[in-house]
Formats: sequence, structure tokens, C-alpha cells
Amino acid sequence: MVKQVRQVSQARPAQRNRVGRTGRLSAVGRAAVVWLRALRGRTIAFAVGALAVVAALAVAGVLLFSHDDGRPPIPDARARVYADVDACLLTGKQGITADTTAAAAWQGMQDASLKTHARVSYAPVTGEQSAAAARPFLNGLLQRSCDVVLAVGRPEVEAAEQTAPQYGKIGFVLVADGGGQKAGTNVTAVPGGDGVRAGVAAAVERAVTGRG
Repeated sequence: MVKQVRQVSQARPAQRNRVGRTGRLSAVGRAAVVWLRALRGRTIAFAVGALAVVAALAVAGVLLFSHDDGRPPIPDARARVYADVDACLLTGKQGITADTTAAAAWQGMQDASLKTHARVSYAPVTGEQSAAAARPFLNGLLQRSCDVVLAVGRPEVEAAEQTAPQYGKIGFVLVADGGGQKAGTNVTAVPGGDGVRAGVAAAVERAVTGRG
């Protein structure tokens, strides 16, 4: 009995030591978990804060460069401001090829646009070169609400000459090599030759300003 008591008495401290070590390990583990959680929380908070700073800088940059102290942006002085007037040129299938009557007429239209701020455009007649074939293209310009219609080339001039009386509010400028076109109330004839550019510019300018 004495021997058994001694063995029991010796075993109890060892058991208490194991329990103590287990408790300390558990405490260390809990502390490590708490530290990791806190670290993760600080990392997330840091990342969120960094993103917020970047977003704020981006917004500030956009506001700074787009409005400059809240003032509206200044428009580009080089931008053309056009009047609500359209001058449209009907040409043969070659369009405004260089060194042609159509090219000179186009230059005259651009000269007039600089003074009147009218918008200018052109449309070539493709396919058969006849007055009948040109008429659908001419009708397309009229449907686009062109205020001044110019025609270069005999088929185009013939089609415009036949159509002009039906559109009294539209100014027609007819240019043809060799002349022959007739002037009317809303029709201006410009003879072909070296004076096409100046003649077209003057005719378009009169037609545009006459609308006012």
C-alpha cells in the first residue's frame, strides 16, 4: 500500500504539468489567432483606405482638367461654326477631280462658305450620264433640304434647269462648259472657263445672304 501511494503521489505532479503546458499552448494559440485576425483586419482596412485615396485623386484630376476651378471649358477657337444653310453640288461621275470645272466650282463653294458659314457638300452622278439618270440624284439633294443647289456638267445642268421652277424657295446655280443654261427667278447661270471659281463663290454668297 505504501508503494502504491507513492506512485500515485508521484503521478499527480506530472499530470498537473501536462495540464499546465496544454493550457499555456492553448493560450498561445488563441493569442496567435487574435493577432492574425487583427493583422488581417488592418490589412483590409489599409487596402480599402488606399483605394479610397486613389479614387479621390482620380476624381480631383478629372474635375481639375475638365473645368478648371469650376469654369466651363473654353471652346476651341479653330472650330468652325456653321450657319443652318446647306449648299449642295451635283457633279458628273468624276466628282471634283482636280483641274475640272467641278473642282473649280467646289473651290468657289468653299470660298463662299468661309464668308457665309454655309455648309457645303457634293454628290456625283454615277452610272449613265444623262439628265434622266441625274434627276434621282438631284431629288436626293432636294430631299436633304439643300438650300442652294449647284449643278456642273450638261446632264446635271439640264436636270436642275427642268426642276428649278418647281422649287421656288431654293436657289439654283448652273455651271456648264459652253454656256447655254438659262437664268431665272431662282436660277443663276455661271459660264464655264477660268472664272468659274469666282462666279460660283459670288452666286452662292448671294443665294445664302438673300435667304435672310
